[in-house]
Amino acid sequence: MADASAPRSHARAFEPTRALGRAVLVSGVLVLVAVLTGRFDLVILAAPFAIGTAVSLVRRPGRAPTVAVTAAEPFLVEGGDLEVRVDVGNPNPIGFDLVVVRLLVPQWVRLKHSDRPYAVDVQGGTIAGVDLEGRVLRWGRHPLGPVAAHAVAADGLLISRPVRAPELPLKAYPAIEHFDAAEAMPRAAGHVGGHRSRRTGEGGELAGVRRFGPGDRLRRIDWRVSLRTREIHVVSTLSDRDAEVVVLLDALHEAGRSGGIEGRASVLDTTVRAAAGIAEHYLHRGDRVALLQYGGTVRHLRAASGRRHYMTTLEWLLDVAPAGNADEPPPSSFGPHMVQGNALVMVLTPLLDIRSAAMLANLARAGRFVVAVDTLGNPVLPKRSAAKWADIPQRLWVLERQNIIAQLREHGVPVVAWGGAGSLDEVLRGVARVAVGRTITA
Repeated sequence: MADASAPRSHARAFEPTRALGRAVLVSGVLVLVAVLTGRFDLVILAAPFAIGTAVSLVRRPGRAPTVAVTAAEPFLVEGGDLEVRVDVGNPNPIGFDLVVVRLLVPQWVRLKHSDRPYAVDVQGGTIAGVDLEGRVLRWGRHPLGPVAAHAVAADGLLISRPVRAPELPLKAYPAIEHFDAAEAMPRAAGHVGGHRSRRTGEGGELAGVRRFGPGDRLRRIDWRVSLRTREIHVVSTLSDRDAEVVVLLDALHEAGRSGGIEGRASVLDTTVRAAAGIAEHYLHRGDRVALLQYGGTVRHLRAASGRRHYMTTLEWLLDVAPAGNADEPPPSSFGPHMVQGNALVMVLTPLLDIRSAAMLANLARAGRFVVAVDTLGNPVLPKRSAAKWADIPQRLWVLERQNIIAQLREHGVPVVAWGGAGSLDEVLRGVARVAVGRTITA
């Protein structure tokens, strides 16, 4: 039974082409006319068509080709070069006349030859490859494919059914916008990081000179000051501690049209790239970083440190997406309880929704150290129309947004536009001073 079913299975792998139909039709018509008219010289004309078709069909392959797509580097950075290879195999001892391969290319992937079909010559028992080069223009997950292949055999008389390979998942990590904050953290949590704390302890940053007390180490004695004052004094240092940074991404709305790495950045592009830069900076210093997404769904990545957590952070950022329904309120489960009291909360938000402002105010009222990073920047407004009242809605929107920012600052939430390296130093300096004041008052 198995042997009987195998040929039928192989036969279904190929279908006749129009060339086979024409060859059979021409041979049959010539033979029929020869019989009806008695002109048997027409049989001689039909013989090449019949014999050639028969010989070609005898040498037909029994199995369809195999196809697979692979990438040299499945993990890329947006704007990076992409190298893809499509392998087409021939499991038959007889070669194919031609194999046509076509690859479905996603929106943000650019190949040198676009998504046009490619022709491959595959001999029997071999594997032929098609090398494609291109670029990935935007961060995110980009499924490359599926890939479809058609094999032409028996001198063009047969064509295989489409053979498909599954999609190749490509990951394009966001290009990091460099961020460097030289200021101390508001409060440090542990003793393992490289961040300078406001508290004294074991570290390399000089805090001052004070009198010797119980528990002070002898190696910290400052002999010059001690001899001058006739009392033993020790050098006091700031402890090197790790801080917990919470990067909160406001994904309620997307604004602007993304142009990829080569064009203008949308709000979501700026948000994701800034989050990657902030996380990279603090993780490199040994601090702990957590991520939160505020939008139609609430996503949370727990706080951790190290190189492994940095790669986990980049993976987490690939799935950031704006809320599907702009009128859908964020889940009620989101609140200040999701953020530790000693953490620095850096909220990346375009401040396009009153719910975002309310969320920031709630965090500030709960005693969290909040910094609002404006990812909208300078909004590009449409050109003024010739209509009399066309620019009034634009002005009202700008005034309303400025009013929201002013109200947040009254609640103690500093708002600063994202500008890359050093753009948040002044704000972090002010937050650190507020934290010192709270500690002294407590």
